[in-house]
Amino acid sequence: MTDLMTWAELGGLLAAIGGAAYARRAYPAVYWSAVGLPLSVVRLLASYSSTMHACGLTVEPSRWRAFAVRAATRREVRPVPPRRGIIRPTTTGLRMRLRLAPGQEPADVAASAERLRHAWGVHAVHVRDIKPGVVELRLVGFDMLCKVRMPRRLKGGPLQIPVALREDATAFVRDYRAVPHELVLGATLSGKSMYLRNLLTGLAAQPVALVGIDCKRGVELAPFAARLSALATDPDQAAELLPALVKEMEDRYDLIKARQGITPGTPEELITSDIWGLPEDERPAPIVLFIDEVAELFLVATRKEEERRDEMVTQLIRLAQLGRAAGIYLEVCGQRFGAELGKGATMLRAQLTGRVCHRVNDEASAKMGLGDIAPEAVFAACAIAAELPGLAVVGDTSGGWSRIRTPYLSLADAAATCRATADRAPDVPTLDPFRPYVPPIPVEPSGPVVTARPVAE
Repeated sequence: MTDLMTWAELGGLLAAIGGAAYARRAYPAVYWSAVGLPLSVVRLLASYSSTMHACGLTVEPSRWRAFAVRAATRREVRPVPPRRGIIRPTTTGLRMRLRLAPGQEPADVAASAERLRHAWGVHAVHVRDIKPGVVELRLVGFDMLCKVRMPRRLKGGPLQIPVALREDATAFVRDYRAVPHELVLGATLSGKSMYLRNLLTGLAAQPVALVGIDCKRGVELAPFAARLSALATDPDQAAELLPALVKEMEDRYDLIKARQGITPGTPEELITSDIWGLPEDERPAPIVLFIDEVAELFLVATRKEEERRDEMVTQLIRLAQLGRAAGIYLEVCGQRFGAELGKGATMLRAQLTGRVCHRVNDEASAKMGLGDIAPEAVFAACAIAAELPGLAVVGDTSGGWSRIRTPYLSLADAAATCRATADRAPDVPTLDPFRPYVPPIPVEPSGPVVTARPVAE
């Protein structure tokens, strides 16, 4: 009986270890909640002071504190670590606020993030500045980008689309009013189309006019034709569509200028410099222009095509420079983008505030998108493996950057969403000549067909 109990205990222990190993690989969130979270909390509480001292995040105590310690305990006065706040566990990690000691700055804690990760046994440590003297440590328990699951509570709004998941378990929200224009780079099968697909379907549910330029004969954007207000599938059509958008932009500026007829008695709320200050009944619908494979608009073979290219590039630059106030936003996608495309490419890139770089084929491509705003992000973009499509590095002109990954969305589901939201497309008369043709869906009979028979006399 004793041997049987011993074997049963041993078998239960092995089963528990095997189950934990399987859960860590297949269900990392479950493993973190059951095993990883308690262990990390114990490590953090037991080694907080020593870890902070080893990372150089401690300072000498004040004179009054040193005097009180010597008088009360007669012990040696030790350096003081940042004051730790309450540990808040989450389904993906831990959150903890630190009050920095005098003379410290958030950059000091951020520089030690990798050391803290190893000391406390977590996947990553992210530092965020909350207010002067206070930073938040976000400890992530497992790799969030291995299997993307968007947070349940997503903050969205007009022209705010949660399109991907950040490596710190927060949602990456594409906010067009904060970042009007964006450049998306990525090699073939890198996930660039998936990013575009999620972004387009997110906008489809809002009263936004969606315009597409897809010089690959429309193979990327044609499935969403039911929701598009305009679509150009080759450079010739694009050369006709872009002047129409510029004309629409000029008309909107005339509308804003008319509203700016400022007199001494004009209320302040009626003074505006963009369409968002107009009354809702007068405000035109925002327009988002998607350009897939922008290099096709720059490539030329003849003298005539070169003149057409120069005209289109000039119109794109005008839209990028002046379109924000008129409610016109650009989403420019391509595999490469830089000065080698021709005149005007660098000027256009300078107007694209947001940058998203998926896996690229060479370092020069990553430098095109991120080198001028966040040089350290170039190495992160070059390290993206082909086995992780959808993984990208996102940055903006503020210099900040982070890793994101787009959730999988099938083309059929995206097309179905666009068909279901086709009635949300606002009326923009300027774009009516460019509206794509959408063949009607055949309706199958719901019941058996009854064959009529002549009545016998």
